[in-house]
Amino acid sequence: MESFIKWAGGKRWFVKNHMHLFPGQNEYKKYLEPFLGGGSVYFNLEPSKAILNDINSELITTYKTIKNDWEIVKNELSRLNELHNESLYYSIRNSNPTNEIDVAIRFLYLNRTCWNGLYRVNKMNQFNVPIGTKSKVILESDNFIKASEILKNAELFNLDFEKIISKAVKDDFLFIDPPYTVKHNLNGFIKYNEKLFTWDDQIRLRNAVVKAINRNVKVLVLNADHESIRELYTQVGEQFSLSRASVIAGNKEKRGTYSELAIKCY
Repeated sequence: MESFIKWAGGKRWFVKNHMHLFPGQNEYKKYLEPFLGGGSVYFNLEPSKAILNDINSELITTYKTIKNDWEIVKNELSRLNELHNESLYYSIRNSNPTNEIDVAIRFLYLNRTCWNGLYRVNKMNQFNVPIGTKSKVILESDNFIKASEILKNAELFNLDFEKIISKAVKDDFLFIDPPYTVKHNLNGFIKYNEKLFTWDDQIRLRNAVVKAINRNVKVLVLNADHESIRELYTQVGEQFSLSRASVIAGNKEKRGTYSELAIKCY
């Protein structure tokens, strides 16, 4: 199924064009994804057993809420769909709910009505993306009951990626799609990513991947198609350049076709 969350750097394009890079479902025991984001790969593969993680606590809270209380969320989003306007958007953006269901409702409302589905916070960890042009809070592609059923197969975590990778054992499949932290093809989101994921994190990730491979874990890494990343993963799997379209840049002239690097380690 299609993910119900829009995400900058999401992998809808990837599952649409490159499913041949994944192992067959009978070829691995458990699926692990330490940088879940929009979850396009997970919802497309629908594995029978999974460990999912993201450092964004609101995102993980949203997945947990859809897993356990999807109907409440859907009903409230339907109400907000009728009320949506600029004033409501900024009112909800400025709110700070603590109840998990309210956190999920706010997250999905903003995700669907902000500019390009971008998730960005300021130095005080406050969501600061302006309102976008799309006004639908309920989408035709929504299937929350199916999303809930698929998420029932997963354990959800809000931990450092290294702790999740360490959970992978022989014959598991590890899909890794971290924030890209080198400048490649004028990616306008790169400065923000550098705050989230440093070059030291990239090195730490590569080392964790090597350890997983040595445990006979199947690993597929997506990363920036940049010389520094290629060198970092020298002799670690087979490397492929993949083309994709980008719509992140505010200036339409900077949008176009870009490349990403896939590193297949099985």
